[in-house]
Amino acid sequence: MPYQLLKDNLKQNLDLSSKELEQICSYFTTKEIKKKEFLLTQGSICKFEGFVVLGCFRVFSLDKNGNDNTLYFAAKDWWLMDIDSFMNQSPSELNIQALEDSKVLLISKEDKQTLCNSLPIVEKLFKIMFQKAIVSWQRRLIRNHSLTAKERYLYFINTYPDISLKLTDKQIAGYLGIRHEFLSKIKKSEK
Repeated sequence: MPYQLLKDNLKQNLDLSSKELEQICSYFTTKEIKKKEFLLTQGSICKFEGFVVLGCFRVFSLDKNGNDNTLYFAAKDWWLMDIDSFMNQSPSELNIQALEDSKVLLISKEDKQTLCNSLPIVEKLFKIMFQKAIVSWQRRLIRNHSLTAKERYLYFINTYPDISLKLTDKQIAGYLGIRHEFLSKIKKSEK
């Protein structure tokens, strides 16, 4: 059942009873997304917070020149959303696209608020999860400023081997903030 993975993820952040876990899960809906299908497109409003049960997603933006800049990847047991668009209900600057057939559990902003009102511990849970996400982004920003492109590439493939195998070189280059051709040179130097 897809909700068991969600329950396990939530229990990593807070000690929740079975009843609380069931109540939280009751607010999520399951959605299946086909490979290359978009869960969110730039310009639309992110109306969900999602938890990946199966598959892998790419969260990215396209600049005015059509260059794709990957913010992050979200695989099984990861959360995904456009935080800015979700919180402010403003047009998204991001796209969320499935890299393979995938399944996600979604909660709307309204349902999340209702859940937080009915079960106050949920607000603490999401606060902890939000803080962990900020720490992760901060660490990535530090790596991007302090490591060479080659070091960032090696860190990525060693830290996320399952995800890196699902990606094209162009997608990895977009995540690392380098040109595809430069990534090819890095990979050749590793052989």
